[in-house]
Amino acid sequence: MLDIKLIRENPGVVREYLRKRFESTEIVDEILDYDAKWRSALKEIERLRHERNKKSVEIGKMIKSGEDVSSLKEEMKKINARIKALEEEVEKYREKRDYLLMRLPNILTDDAPICENEEESPVLRTWGTAKVMEESLEEFKKLSNGMDYQLIEKRPISHVDILEKYDLADIERAGKIAGARFYYLKNQLVLLELSLIRYAMDKIVEKGFTPVSPPLMIRRAAMEGVTDFSAFEEMIYKIENEDLYLIATAEHPLVAMHMNEILEENELPKKYVGISPCFRKEAGAHGKDTKGIFRVHNFYKVEQVVFSPPEDSEKYMKELISNAEEILRDLELPYRVINICSGELGAVAAKKYDIEVWMQAQQKFREVVSCSNCLEYQSRRLKIRIRRKGEKVFAHTLNSTALATTRIMVAIMENFQEDNGIRIPKALVPYTGFDYIPFGSQKP
Repeated sequence: MLDIKLIRENPGVVREYLRKRFESTEIVDEILDYDAKWRSALKEIERLRHERNKKSVEIGKMIKSGEDVSSLKEEMKKINARIKALEEEVEKYREKRDYLLMRLPNILTDDAPICENEEESPVLRTWGTAKVMEESLEEFKKLSNGMDYQLIEKRPISHVDILEKYDLADIERAGKIAGARFYYLKNQLVLLELSLIRYAMDKIVEKGFTPVSPPLMIRRAAMEGVTDFSAFEEMIYKIENEDLYLIATAEHPLVAMHMNEILEENELPKKYVGISPCFRKEAGAHGKDTKGIFRVHNFYKVEQVVFSPPEDSEKYMKELISNAEEILRDLELPYRVINICSGELGAVAAKKYDIEVWMQAQQKFREVVSCSNCLEYQSRRLKIRIRRKGEKVFAHTLNSTALATTRIMVAIMENFQEDNGIRIPKALVPYTGFDYIPFGSQKP
């Protein structure tokens, strides 16, 4: 949420940010209109209360002197009735103003690229060597910003076919009991998922982050504090007859953990790494990745969250994306980092990096990491402040994927196929206890 003072004093600045996001600016005028009515009604209430106090004193004096006060009492009734009506109006204007404020997107950082479509988002850097088929080479070169590549003649087997053929998952039976986009993991893939989680947790904890296993459900007030609820509601699962929602990422309960708190400046930065299952309806993804485990309704994710002093948030954003890149390099996965353009940012982020891994079987870059600097947008909504030098300022919040298990497992299955099976990245072998998933017997 933006500061109402910014909108009052610099509405043109806010309109310009909306134009850079390719959104309508009408909401600014609506907010200012309700805010003006709210402030005007408050002033009138204050004037009427002052008038009521004066008349109350006058009535007291008249009663002592034995004068008739009936007319003044009638005036007092009218004043009280008007105050009550105005108080209702004040609440109505405040609610409408704040409703719109909660839906106003964040400002942008100065280096957020101004472009409308994700395809226009600039590639910041790449790592690794992608294995590319001749038929995909032209498109790859457009997207990869000079990334190293090696031509291959044969397309690797799709992870969907590997899952079914080698008994690593059962999608059909999961669909029977839960519906589309659910799955049973089996055999070595179960151990691979657990190994990925522990590896990523160890990696980030070593960097000074506090490990947290958060609640898997949160109340609406907390969810509204961390998300653009109007846009995100179709993505999340609601618990029937309860003020509870299943979390879509550990970011949500981790950021909300300090709601309504004042943090001491010497406590910052607060760095958390959370592990949780994530639950998503994937509304709007009909027809996309309907097979396999790339886009599913529930998966595990290791998530980084930082509470930062305002002046340091850019530094910590670089740290978060660096941590995620280090994990992908350890896992030997070729990737590109893109600076998401303003038209695709979403309401909460002021700046966002995505990391996309090259998937050999798909011959595409696919997103596996999202890293955002939300500035004070979430902390203002959640009332998370920092006490510094006698004043209170809002903390900046940042979040980044460290590792999402299903997407990384897809990348491993598609990128490390060898004649006899799927090679496990060396960094994971101490965790899995095996260095291959053989194309054959699947007993671990």
